[in-house]
Amino acid sequence: MDATGTPLLLSRRFAPLFWCQFFAAFNDNFLKTALIFLILFREHADAEALITAASAIFIAPYFILSGLGGELADRYDKARVAQAAKFVEIFVAALAVWGYARESLPILFTALAGFGVLASLFGPMKYGILPDHLPREKLPAGNALIEGATFVAILLGTIAGGLAAHRGGAFGFAPLVIAFALAAWIAALFIPPSGERAPHLSVRVNIIASTLAMLRHLRGDARLWWGALVTSWFWLVGIVVLSLLPPLIKTLIGGDQSTVTAYLALFTVAVGIGSALAARLSHGRIVLGITVAGSALLGAFAIDLGIATLGVASATAWQPPGTVLATSIGLRAAIDLCGLAIAGGLFIVPAFAAVQVWSATDYRARTIAGVNVLNAGFMTAATVVVALLQKQGVTLPVLFVGLGVLTLLVAAAVWITKPKP
Repeated sequence: MDATGTPLLLSRRFAPLFWCQFFAAFNDNFLKTALIFLILFREHADAEALITAASAIFIAPYFILSGLGGELADRYDKARVAQAAKFVEIFVAALAVWGYARESLPILFTALAGFGVLASLFGPMKYGILPDHLPREKLPAGNALIEGATFVAILLGTIAGGLAAHRGGAFGFAPLVIAFALAAWIAALFIPPSGERAPHLSVRVNIIASTLAMLRHLRGDARLWWGALVTSWFWLVGIVVLSLLPPLIKTLIGGDQSTVTAYLALFTVAVGIGSALAARLSHGRIVLGITVAGSALLGAFAIDLGIATLGVASATAWQPPGTVLATSIGLRAAIDLCGLAIAGGLFIVPAFAAVQVWSATDYRARTIAGVNVLNAGFMTAATVVVALLQKQGVTLPVLFVGLGVLTLLVAAAVWITKPKP
């Protein structure tokens, strides 16, 4: 419930943002999943590296443009910034339709980059506006619901993208990607005004200078820097897992397209469950011990998933979900993925709520933008490193084990260094 006692999902101050994020996240992941399936199941050369590159192309704009997005969201009314971004997104969706009809990877990669640009401008507004409309004690619940909207949308976008690639063709792809772009824009029109938090701010054309200024601001506050680094590791793990998961399920678990979709669905639902659990355990407070526990569990499940598939021969046939889940390795992989995803939800919700609370009102969107820049830097670097390792022949199980070991080290660092909320 918000400050008036209205449930958040029915609140005029929260529901439009929730649905705007839901529709936008659906489209992002619908396009990305359709592209991944197009690459994976049409036997493109270097398919694994191309899939990792797709993740990098979507994330790279966050590193370049989040600073600009933060300045726009602090200088202007955040609701108007959201409305403008979602209006432009309709035309990017149309570009994606054209690329999909032609089965053109260059056009589809361009559209994916366009979605990344708009998402990078929307991100500082999305999280920066929550403290404007919600009291402090509602921030964990608000963040959990936004994360929930994101991951339910990822689930539905993933399923729809897989179906479009498998059997729907352009006729299944076009109506959905356009309809959800329109829906995100319409929802944005109902986001209540937030006011101009820094009306005298001069938005800099030099995006490098604005980005560096925001990173210096983060670095100058020990708590904000801690929160930025912690959330960055969460997104690093997330982008690596989501890029490695489809080839892992196809190559080692022996799953067909519907099985890959089913595992992605399990993963995304479990992240939503973990986010909701974090909000419930927080009881309206910022409890960073939940983040510590989540990071430790995240590392443990990643290691077990790698060990479970270590030494497994490449599959010679692709099986449907029921057949795969009936095998011991299929079931163990599903349990590990669910555990990893729930741990991720526990990891991110308290840490991000803390960053919002610690941010100054007139600098909040730029603080979130700085965090997004650092997040994007971690994710982009990780996808590049993983792609290079894959090129050198490092196997998927070894990558999962390595990611898990590093995450356990991060968990220890989070526990030692966590500030008081």
